[in-house]
Amino acid sequence: MMTDDRPPTLGVLLAGGLARRMGGGDKPMKTIGGRTILERVIARLAGQCDGLILNANGDTSRFASFALPVVSDTVEGFAGPLAGVLTALDWAAAHRPGVEWVLSAATDCPFLPRDLVVRLQHARAEAGAQLAVAASGDQTHPVIGLWNVALRGELRHALVVEDIRKIDRWTARYKLATVTWPTTPIDPFFNANTVEDIAEAERLAGLDGDR
Repeated sequence: MMTDDRPPTLGVLLAGGLARRMGGGDKPMKTIGGRTILERVIARLAGQCDGLILNANGDTSRFASFALPVVSDTVEGFAGPLAGVLTALDWAAAHRPGVEWVLSAATDCPFLPRDLVVRLQHARAEAGAQLAVAASGDQTHPVIGLWNVALRGELRHALVVEDIRKIDRWTARYKLATVTWPTTPIDPFFNANTVEDIAEAERLAGLDGDR
């Protein structure tokens, strides 16, 4: 039986996307069942993490109502999710020096599993891995993963010097644990990228008992 004996883990919610497939605007602020996707993500992760921060660029005041630290990318050029991960690792090192692990999560996934952190930490420890990533069905979700703060220097070098942007390309350098969740009754990593996805999420929220 797995117990929640995980090490302290900071959660970073990655909200840096431009939502082009939704005609612009912040995807996390779209509503499902009367609650924003971001509210749903926070509700899923708050009890699993030892604090949450939000990675977003631009005017951070748009997220003021969520009362979370909002941290902009520490590297220039909107370098994608890896830049958000690096920002969180830097923030943890500066503000939470006792925390060695950061969980990253996309803010367009309203149904994240309630055992996300404990299962990723358990698999990482069992495998002696430096990183862990979530999967469902036959698809991995590299944006949703567990990162070691000690790797922040190497990640910064990869981003700034090597111009690496693809998560899989960077994680391939390390021992990686992958944890797979079932896709029934719903895929916990369903992401709302389009207007049609939002409509589907409304239906799935009923199946999930999470309206």
